Amino acid sequence: MLRYIYASDLSAYPKLQETMFKDRAHQFHTRLGWDVAVDTRGAERDEYDALNPLYVIWEMRDGSHGGSMRFLPTTGRTMAAEHFAFLADGHPVSNPRIWECTRFCLGRQAGPRVSAALMLGGAEVGLGFNLSHALGVFDARMIRIYRRLGWGPVVLGSCGNGRDRISLGLWEYGQAVRNKLLKTAGLSDELSRHWFLRAFGRDLALTETG
Repeated sequence: MLRYIYASDLSAYPKLQETMFKDRAHQFHTRLGWDVAVDTRGAERDEYDALNPLYVIWEMRDGSHGGSMRFLPTTGRTMAAEHFAFLADGHPVSNPRIWECTRFCLGRQAGPRVSAALMLGGAEVGLGFNLSHALGVFDARMIRIYRRLGWGPVVLGSCGNGRDRISLGLWEYGQAVRNKLLKTAGLSDELSRHWFLRAFGRDLALTETG
């Protein structure tokens, strides 16, 4: 199932929390070789996890992490502004209707539809909070995933070549995108909406943005 959890509430889900940060360490440090900090318990966290981000998490049936990503408003501190401003010609995106998405991670036991489910969760966040776009930095390996899911970004800037190429992009939210991701993820409209509204406890109407 999809869960939407702010960092301040993550400790209420100890197994989900522990396995998410350990899966992040496995993906970003062990498998991809990124220069990220891994603690003595094998968990990967960074300074942005301390800013109370919103996590979109696919929870497995046993309560463990199947996949996740992290959202922060671009009006505050973001990785794009503080580490990748050169991809935007030194003019970082700052807009209340644009949130940054980072740390897209798939668990080691993730099934084939988890990527689509996570992207669907991102679409629910955008529509539910009346956002216009998601902002993110991505590398060459992600292009195949975005093409398969049918929700690609508008590229704002890129650097590097081949597998080392990184780009900054904007993903536009819209009901058509959500409908496509529902089908790809194999989830119903009612179930996806239930998961979102259960998390926030109020009637956030899905808004047509495109």
